[in-house]
Amino acid sequence: MERSLLFPPEKTRSFARNASDIADGKLDFSHLSPADLAPDDHRNHNHDHDHDHDHDHDHDKEPSSSSDSNTNLSQILDDVDRFLDGLSAVQNESDPPDVPNSVELLSQKMDSMISKYNANVKKSMRFGKDPALDSSFLEAVKRISQLSQKLADFPSNASMASALNRTSSILQRAMSFMDEEFRLLLEDNKSNKESDHHHPQHQHPNPNLKFHKTTTKQSSFNGNHSHNHETDRCILPNHNPEPDPEDEYPGFSPETISNMNKIATAMISAGYETECHMAFSVSRRTAFRGALDELGFDNLSIDDIHRMSWESLEGEIATWIAVVKQCSTVLLNGERKLCDSIFSCNSSMAESLFSNLARAVAIQILNFAEAVVLTKRSAEKLFKILDMYETLRDLIPVIRESYPDGSVSNELVSEAETATSRLGEVAVSIFCELVNSIKNDNGRTPVASGAVHPLTRYVVNYLKYACELYKESLEQVFQQHVKMNDKHKNDVLAQEDEEDHRERDKDDGTCKASSFGLQLLSVMDLLEENIEMKSKLYRDPSLRFIFLMNNGRYILQKIKGSSEIHQLMGNTWCRKKSSALRGYHKNYQRETWGKVLHCISHEGMMVNGKISKPVLKERFKTFNAMFDDIHKTQSTWVVSDEQLQSELRVSVSAVMIPAYRSFLARFKQNFDSGKQAEKYIKYQPEDIETMIDDLFDGNATSMARRKT
Repeated sequence: MERSLLFPPEKTRSFARNASDIADGKLDFSHLSPADLAPDDHRNHNHDHDHDHDHDHDHDKEPSSSSDSNTNLSQILDDVDRFLDGLSAVQNESDPPDVPNSVELLSQKMDSMISKYNANVKKSMRFGKDPALDSSFLEAVKRISQLSQKLADFPSNASMASALNRTSSILQRAMSFMDEEFRLLLEDNKSNKESDHHHPQHQHPNPNLKFHKTTTKQSSFNGNHSHNHETDRCILPNHNPEPDPEDEYPGFSPETISNMNKIATAMISAGYETECHMAFSVSRRTAFRGALDELGFDNLSIDDIHRMSWESLEGEIATWIAVVKQCSTVLLNGERKLCDSIFSCNSSMAESLFSNLARAVAIQILNFAEAVVLTKRSAEKLFKILDMYETLRDLIPVIRESYPDGSVSNELVSEAETATSRLGEVAVSIFCELVNSIKNDNGRTPVASGAVHPLTRYVVNYLKYACELYKESLEQVFQQHVKMNDKHKNDVLAQEDEEDHRERDKDDGTCKASSFGLQLLSVMDLLEENIEMKSKLYRDPSLRFIFLMNNGRYILQKIKGSSEIHQLMGNTWCRKKSSALRGYHKNYQRETWGKVLHCISHEGMMVNGKISKPVLKERFKTFNAMFDDIHKTQSTWVVSDEQLQSELRVSVSAVMIPAYRSFLARFKQNFDSGKQAEKYIKYQPEDIETMIDDLFDGNATSMARRKT
């Protein structure tokens, strides 16, 4: 079942102080406009704003007593502080002190300051433009908040109730103003980014994250090509230049963060932490979603992913890997710092806000991994699955290091470990499917000319590529797989084979019998059995041994050419393979040249103590015919390995040339010079040597090059 993504749809609420209306981490306001997100009474206040503004100016113009006009804020605050101290000392709620005039004066001052903010700038940030005004305003808010809390302790006193109504009303207006300013400040980095989009260097949340060409790992395996192709991969530089603080994600200036901290502290102190929590959570989730969009990470459903072609999904996986790395190294670290900086007065609230965001991001990231896990499995997907496995595996220690305390670390680590384990199981399953692919390759058509079979090329290059680039990861996933399901080993490798393989675990650099190593040996043994079966499709025994030599040599050279797979296969396996190749070579020579050598042997040439001319003529005729046929046929055969080709030719020459030279030297004088000699002595030793060099060239016209 697919879990909720970064922005689950839910309804917003009015600007009020009811913490039960909001559940941490379950809010989604991405579909609402800023106006929709404003509290009800705040929106009403905006509609009546001009009216209130006029009222405030009218109020400012009203004459007041000289003493009231000359009373400054500092004096008012001192009077209010004394009143608050008096309220705290009251023992009998029925006999509170009289409400001083300073309470009303403070409310008027607050009204005046809000009006001044509104008069300075409309529909843009107002807080932070005038530091002196900001300081006075925050001090006034602090006292108004304290008054509202203290006056509420005397509900039966009429003068107290009247003062409470007045202070609560002005506090509500102040909080509405601060809530709006808080939202505008949170949107400040968005407007900066939008303006920066006109400049190429600011078109990415982190300009150090770029797509480069790399030769480390290609996007997918191709069994017919080497893996050293350039492909687009996302690289996060290990050493980035020290960034400008204002350029760091999430892009707020120190001044803006300071202003948000002041507002958040004031709102929380006044009991409006729920509204502050809501405003920050909605804004930052929207901003984070925008950062993921800029990275190209689409919010894909499981159905979307399952309908994708593999080529398209490869691209999405590459983007996903880049996003995970960017989130772990840049984005989430930036969000953590932002939460801690703005809510320094309330560490638990900072932790809650960050935890909810990190949890939502993790769910979306891990949902993608789970969707990929559920796609149809095939051999070509192994390496992308392992890329994802490595990405999450390497992320887990980063999470532990970055968030050492709190439930967020435990939860994220648990989720990441589960997803990593599932990816590992898929990788094991795909690799083990290679066994079935080999077993199911039952083609009845032999490869022309005894060349290397496509199955051999594919399997060996697949294994070589896997070992060179993913050996450590494959060792890990197979080890975990065996721990989870110990019985699976018996399905992959029969017990008797396992005992045989474990004998290779020597101290001479041979195979160490790891779970993956055993699986690798099993696959290779199965490939050899398949090649042996395919060799029987050739009617010509000589060609059968050429086919076995070609495939065996190809396998051995690939294994020896890669230290990673060579270490897993072991020296014992390589020696055994070399011994088998020598056996094929001897069998080829016996099948091909044994009868030819018999024609030019000295035995059976004498009849009654004399050389029999008819026998001699028949020997030369038979030799010429057999050699012509071998040359014509085996010149079209293919031995692509130059060293093997040379070894075969040298070994044939070493046997044939001396034997033919000796036979010719002893018996050629028995022919009359001229036409009779030319009729039977068709080749000189040099001709034989030249024609042997035509063998295994895969060239049907080699016969035309022979000397006449």
